[in-house]
Amino acid sequence: LIVQGIEMEEFSKRNGKLEPIASQLKTLIIFFLESELHNHVTYLVDSLWDWSMSLLKDWECMTALLLENDDNQKEALSDTQESALIEIILATVREAAEGHPPVGRGGTKKILSTKEKKIQVEDSVKITEHFIVVLPQLLAKYSKDAEKVTNLLQIPQYFDLELYGTGSLEKHLDALLREVKAIVLDHSDMDVLEACSRLYCTLCNEELLIHNKVALARTELVDELVDQLNQLLGSFLNEGEGLCTEEEGIHCIYSTLRRITAFHNAHDLSKWNLYDKMSELLVFEMEHSCLPVQIILPALQCAYFALLWQLACVAKKPSSKENLVVLKTHLRHYCRICSGYFSHSNRDVREKAFMVICDFLMIVSHQDTSDDGTLGLLEYFPSTSLQSKMLLFIQDHIFTEEEEDKAKDLPEEEDRKKDSQKLDILHMKRCLLAAYCKLIIHNVIEMTAAAEIYKHYMKLFQKHVESQNGGSTDPISASFSNIKELARRFSLTFGWDQVKTRESVAMIHKYVPSRCCPFDILLVHYLHYKSLFSIYLSSLLLLK
Repeated sequence: LIVQGIEMEEFSKRNGKLEPIASQLKTLIIFFLESELHNHVTYLVDSLWDWSMSLLKDWECMTALLLENDDNQKEALSDTQESALIEIILATVREAAEGHPPVGRGGTKKILSTKEKKIQVEDSVKITEHFIVVLPQLLAKYSKDAEKVTNLLQIPQYFDLELYGTGSLEKHLDALLREVKAIVLDHSDMDVLEACSRLYCTLCNEELLIHNKVALARTELVDELVDQLNQLLGSFLNEGEGLCTEEEGIHCIYSTLRRITAFHNAHDLSKWNLYDKMSELLVFEMEHSCLPVQIILPALQCAYFALLWQLACVAKKPSSKENLVVLKTHLRHYCRICSGYFSHSNRDVREKAFMVICDFLMIVSHQDTSDDGTLGLLEYFPSTSLQSKMLLFIQDHIFTEEEEDKAKDLPEEEDRKKDSQKLDILHMKRCLLAAYCKLIIHNVIEMTAAAEIYKHYMKLFQKHVESQNGGSTDPISASFSNIKELARRFSLTFGWDQVKTRESVAMIHKYVPSRCCPFDILLVHYLHYKSLFSIYLSSLLLLK
């Protein structure tokens, strides 16, 4: 590819000299964009790593192409080519810093030799010294482009960060923090915000000399965001009227909430007391039903992060029983809020509330007891009422068939979009059901809930059996083989030791009515299914 690449009309000229490296990089970019073999530049870089290492490590030339690129130039890189080059830069930096191929390109993690380790350290220093200077300039140039900025912000995780505290390089840290702050305040895209949050997290390592400076910059940024949110909520939440409908105001609240939520995911912002602010907002919506969905979703997530950080703090250091009682009150209050959103008119809100409460219950129901017994006070299991609401959500939201749109002769593009939406809905249903079943497996929710789920599966199974050729089944058909494989995989969920699983299987069998579990009838009338049922129901039939 590099040696016999596409012939360029002429090499780029800089300082009156031909630059074959720049031309080869452009050839690589064009090949990547036009080959359409795959969209993973990481694997392209790895396949060329041993053959063109000097080219792929020429970060000075790569960044020069980006910084000196001008739309008015005859051979300027297009926007798509710039994005591809930034992806290549990130992939080469990762390969050089980590010293092993990406996932899927090697059976086991490569053990580096002494020579390879030396090269890895040298590359890490080279990457750091170069990008410490250049990265702020690149971020400034592409600050409006979410995709480019997201990739560029991942580069510092491969730095030798101790170099920031040496010599004249520390001044470039101020430039980096200044550009990152500007990006945070300018973007609401979650990928960009999470990349910024991770960058602050990387630079805030307490073992680094730059820790205090970065922590101060982070505090100033969060102060600004929280103050902005307080002002917006104070201006737009009017007593008795709800949220004003100006789109600009709603967008500002939404963007600020997303920024705070992205940072709360990776940083402990407990001192800003964000849980009280979020719970107030969520309760207000439950009472007035006037908040837009784009505000509710980040508020639910931010409140969740706030409580998780409080739990983590309690687990690390002793806390008074009074503080633990307050925290447990917040836990229960948050569960009530989430359950209240199960019946919200918007699907995304319902699903978000259910998924969050499943994750939350998994955490708070398994708190280890500390030596003095205080941490055990936080252990919380869902009440009977909450379990009933969660089961009802599963029955109504997961197992209720979607109404088919009767519209016909849709344009091909709309038809594809509709099919994609159906797949997204199905995927989310599977995720929600998996999260709920995890609670059953870990004894957070009573085992009787499994029987209710099993009823629905048996109804669907019976419907499928009856639809097979009017009741007859071909044991060598693809459909039968698929069901048999699913039965085998389902049986593995019980484990190999039938003695240990006997009680759980008996519980399911006890609470599934015979009309929903026609095993004996099926075994008599559909003998071909005998092999299928013997896979995973042998212990169940014995218990009956």
